[in-house]
Amino acid sequence: MQIETQKKLAAGLSIASNIIIIILKFIAGTISGSISIISEAIHSLSDCLASVLTFFSVIKSSEPADAEHPFGHGRYEDMSGFIEGGLIIAASFYIVYEAGKKLILGTSTETEPTLGIIVMGVAVIANFLVSAYLFKVAKKSNSISLYADGEHLRTDIYSSLGVLFGLVLIKFTGLHILDPIIAIIVALFIFRAGFSISKETLNNLLDGSLPKDDLNKIESIINTYNDKGILGYKSLKARRVGPSIDIELILLFPKNMTILECHNICDDIEESIAKELGHCTVSIHAEPECPKKKYCKTHKGNICTE
Repeated sequence: MQIETQKKLAAGLSIASNIIIIILKFIAGTISGSISIISEAIHSLSDCLASVLTFFSVIKSSEPADAEHPFGHGRYEDMSGFIEGGLIIAASFYIVYEAGKKLILGTSTETEPTLGIIVMGVAVIANFLVSAYLFKVAKKSNSISLYADGEHLRTDIYSSLGVLFGLVLIKFTGLHILDPIIAIIVALFIFRAGFSISKETLNNLLDGSLPKDDLNKIESIINTYNDKGILGYKSLKARRVGPSIDIELILLFPKNMTILECHNICDDIEESIAKELGHCTVSIHAEPECPKKKYCKTHKGNICTE
């Protein structure tokens, strides 16, 4: 199965599972009178909206470059991930508001937890299976939106487990005040996940650099070609755009090396980087060795900083 087909299938599966879980949670929450189950239903609703965004962003980002988007459509995935993070954060605030109102105003109602326990158990199993598939496809395709969607469902697993545990406690202890307290704890975990996703995708949208570890990998690859003629590099820039990585390099070569020799080395480096980091667009500019190297104070090892 082609990777784009797998991405669309994963996004569609996430939507379908979320819709079913939302319906079950709202029914269970309404019947049982549990604010923690209702909060989980709201969380799943934000998951579903995020999954819909992911589905359309995956379709759009897979389109080839065109006249209006000569660098491709990868940013759609970053934008989708950023909106998803915002939806998660909004859901966490709403849950805190509803649970806080129940605690402060004392509008606590008797909670019948049995149905909720069953529904939460089903939700945990379903989200575990779907999120595992999302992470698998996201890793294979370098899809930030599928990864964000998987994170969505993984937080849903943790929060559902928390609610499940709380409902079991309520059933055996009769302490119904635990219901809104559990909802607030769930909201804190949800907020943390949303903030993490928003931070990463915003960094991509603002053309933030790749992590230091990835830059070190690129530098190590360059250094392996020192014995083939490369004298160092003058510039290294790298950023993530959706599922792809854009890399710009300025490499230094001996001034007597032919264009063909430089070209062949550049091709080898591009291939090596792609094998190490996955789908990449590498742009390399070759420059002759700096004639002032012996006297220039801007040189640091093999790096020319002029």
